Amino acid sequence: MVKRWLLIILTALSLAGCGYNDFQRLDEASKSAWSEVLNQYQRRADLVPNIVATVKGEANFEQETLTKVIEARAKATSIQVTPETLNNPEAFNKFQQAQGELSSALSRLMVVAEQYPNLKANQAFRDLRVTLEGTENRITVARNRYIQTVQEYNVLARSFPTNITAKVFSYDAKPNFSVQNEAQISTPPTVDFGAPKK
Repeated sequence: MVKRWLLIILTALSLAGCGYNDFQRLDEASKSAWSEVLNQYQRRADLVPNIVATVKGEANFEQETLTKVIEARAKATSIQVTPETLNNPEAFNKFQQAQGELSSALSRLMVVAEQYPNLKANQAFRDLRVTLEGTENRITVARNRYIQTVQEYNVLARSFPTNITAKVFSYDAKPNFSVQNEAQISTPPTVDFGAPKK
């Protein structure tokens, strides 16, 4: 009987140092952070119809720009996101790419809107623009929180001796957000001072 209790105590102590509980904690933290990212992306997607409706009121506004925003929103909201998305790099990248396209289309819309004085003077449009900017900031904060929790999880999954626990329980590293044009931004810009113009 004493040997049995000693074995139980030794097993419990060895499990305490294996990182199992840390994996559970960080997995839950990453899921929570991911939910917040999704929440903010949904908030942005919900703003798009109001922005489009307001911009459509401007008679000569570029239809191509509006169409790209509408298409990008449709694509971004059509992707089914499940908890498994966090463990599937391909699905994660597809989701990230769709959100990036929506960000790009909205940025283009805001730049084009600057060329329309009536639209810039429209209070509803100004309010929506401020709300969109706030939402973009919230997305950045939520993504940063997610990046940090995934980083902690991945370090735990790759560090010794917790990497043994990761292998035993199939705790694979989680995909993280990346920069879409990483190769382009890692290349230093070419600066040509040339001869001064006269």
